[in-house]
This record gives sequence, C-alpha cells and structure tokens, in this order.
Amino acid sequence: MDIAELLSDSIGRVGEQVPQVVAGLDVDQLAWRPDEASNSIAWLLWHLTRIEDDHVAAVAGSEQVWTSQGWHER
Repeated sequence: MDIAELLSDSIGRVGEQVPQVVAGLDVDQLAWRPDEASNSIAWLLWHLTRIEDDHVAAVAGSEQVWTSQGWHER
C-alpha cells in the first residue's frame, strides 16, 4: 500500500464512521470533556479534519483548504 492508498483508505473510513459515531449527540455532549486537561469530542473532530487537510494538501502539492478557502480567518 502506498501513501496515496493509505490516505484514501483513512479518509474514507473517517467519512463513513464519524457521522455514525456522533449521530444523536447534542451540543452539550459534543462539548463535554472528562476533565479540564482533556479535549472535547467537537475539538477532536475539528483536529482530525485539520490533520487530514494538511496531509492531503502535502501529498497533492496544493494549498490546504483551511487557508485557500478562508477558514483560518473565521
């Protein structure tokens, strides 16, 4: 398996599994943290997608969606 196949597989899994994992969670549940040093489910999902954006852009030799579409300014 090469890097492109690995990325494609992992991104596909996220797209398939994450919606099922968070289905039915309300805003409070998404924001819940087990303690002050932990991240919320919502933050972990945001981080997961940012890392994907970074890795895919690096492999594709393109700019990250985060910057190319202005998300970093919001």
